[in-house]
Amino acid sequence: MAGELAKIVEQLKTQRDELRVRLHLAKADARDEWEALEKRWEHLRAETAVVGREAGHAAGDVGAATRLLLEEIQRGYQRIRALL
Repeated sequence: MAGELAKIVEQLKTQRDELRVRLHLAKADARDEWEALEKRWEHLRAETAVVGREAGHAAGDVGAATRLLLEEIQRGYQRIRALL
């Protein structure tokens, strides 16, 4: 019985250590993702200012690019939530 208990404890220790490493990596991945998204966020803010100033066809082109960037940022935030 004691040997069986020791084996289970050792398995739990191994799982715990593996999870600790994965958690650390997930945090690093989330941090990297956040930093990349922050750059995109600043670009989005600049784009929305351009869209507000532009008129006609050019605004439509910039607006479409801005919508794509917005969607990319939204997906990135979802990835970060999944990592946390």
